[in-house]
Amino acid sequence: MIARKTRRSLMIASALSLTLSFQPLLTTQAFAQVVVYDPSNFSQNVLTAARELQQINNQIQMLTNQAQSLVNQGKNLANLPLSTLTQLQSQVARTQSLLSQAQNIAFNVERIQTTYSSTYGTAAATGSNATMFAAAQSRWQNSVGAFEDSLKVQAGVVGNISTNSSAMSSLVTASQSASGALQAAQAGNQLLALHSQQLSDLVAVLAAKGRADALEQARVTATESQGQQQYKIFSTRGGYQPGNVTMFRGN
Repeated sequence: MIARKTRRSLMIASALSLTLSFQPLLTTQAFAQVVVYDPSNFSQNVLTAARELQQINNQIQMLTNQAQSLVNQGKNLANLPLSTLTQLQSQVARTQSLLSQAQNIAFNVERIQTTYSSTYGTAAATGSNATMFAAAQSRWQNSVGAFEDSLKVQAGVVGNISTNSSAMSSLVTASQSASGALQAAQAGNQLLALHSQQLSDLVAVLAAKGRADALEQARVTATESQGQQQYKIFSTRGGYQPGNVTMFRGN
């Protein structure tokens, strides 16, 4: 009987001892499962995250704007793929070549002075009849050649019209479709160059026509002076002196 009570007491003591040994662990787990919620702190964290997100968006937008600015600068610095300079230079050279082919009297100040003094002016009324006739023939050839030269220059300039029209259309199209300021400026400069080339053609036509007109007027004036001199020579000769003329001689 006493032994049973003793075993029961030991068992109760052991169970109590185990209960007391696990009590801190149970208490710790119970406290660990408790979640503390602070509304004020949560709101502050949300606002902070929103501000950081806005800053990131602003930085992305700034980088996007910088990239677009670089793209625009690249377009502004892009060269115009179209160039008519070689074509315009070729046309100017062709017109100059026609002017350089001027017959007898070239577009040269010194040569004009030399030829004019030896063929026109006072020279037209000097020398013998044969000399004056040769000078008149030379003046006539100068006038005819000058008119021919003028017609050649005019034909060359007219031939440039279709080419200039095509170049003008291409440049206007390039200017309207330019991707940047540099391309538009280059197209405008080439249009100005085309305009200058057309003005040089016009000057060439006027020069050739003016040369022909001037030579013809000089020829007419020289012819009048020569005519006056020949009449003067003829009028100062002695009158007719009659003489005996034997028509047939008899045997």
